[in-house]
Amino acid sequence: MSLYLVVLIVLYCLLRWDRERQVVSHLQDKFIFITGCDSGLGNRLARQLDLRGLRVLAACLTEQGAEQLRNQTTDSLQTVILDVTKTENVTDFVKALDVNLLGVIDVTLSLLPLVRKARGRVVNVSSVLGRVSIHGGGYCISKKGVEAFSDSLRRELSYFGVKVAMIEPGYFVTNMTQGEGSGYFQALWNQAIPEVKELYGENFPSDATHGIMTLNLLKPPWTQDLSLVTDCMEHALTACHPRTRYLPGWDAKFIYLPMSYLPSFLMDLMVYWYYPQPAKAL
Repeated sequence: MSLYLVVLIVLYCLLRWDRERQVVSHLQDKFIFITGCDSGLGNRLARQLDLRGLRVLAACLTEQGAEQLRNQTTDSLQTVILDVTKTENVTDFVKALDVNLLGVIDVTLSLLPLVRKARGRVVNVSSVLGRVSIHGGGYCISKKGVEAFSDSLRRELSYFGVKVAMIEPGYFVTNMTQGEGSGYFQALWNQAIPEVKELYGENFPSDATHGIMTLNLLKPPWTQDLSLVTDCMEHALTACHPRTRYLPGWDAKFIYLPMSYLPSFLMDLMVYWYYPQPAKAL
């Protein structure tokens, strides 16, 4: 049995090695856009791919950085001045990050001296979508940020006797989740640019809404019981030995938690199965 296992592992490694050594054809005809090319990894990658023969468009913050890069590369590399901190195209993302992530960080840091002095506790509300990003937009990004902030905060404050816990609820009926119906998707669709609408097709909002409505019919009774979440919060605040993470809701425990440990390609397959495909999907 152990011999078979070793053979399978060797075959898997050989297959993976063979797949990863395959290179895209006609590299000299490919265009690469790289940001942050004034210095660091972006600068190194721009020079590396330029030597490889690819057509590089390097975005730099300053003209000085762009000029230095041009002096170190071939004439095929082109530079452009770009400030990635300008957020005209990501307004919806910024709103979600401001409320769900930056607001959490700001309040926590403001109260941190008092919490540290009292050897108190910090309880942050994340989401199972901080573990598994199953849709686009700023929500999942913001909740993953809360996870990372809470993890680093927990380790830092452990030296001062402060405990940090995270609540990662599954699906519960709240004012926010009640709005995720046909009107919600239609509003998002109305904001989309024409190119996106053409790619996804006019039926995409109704297909997405149909999937949500199907799940609504299957909603288990616990989704109405918000005390499952607040009980976790209470335990995190009052127990002598609180958990690091709480997962209220059976979907959080038995669907999203196992999904978060799956290989990425299996998780992707599950998401593909649930969400409708764009009209012009390959």
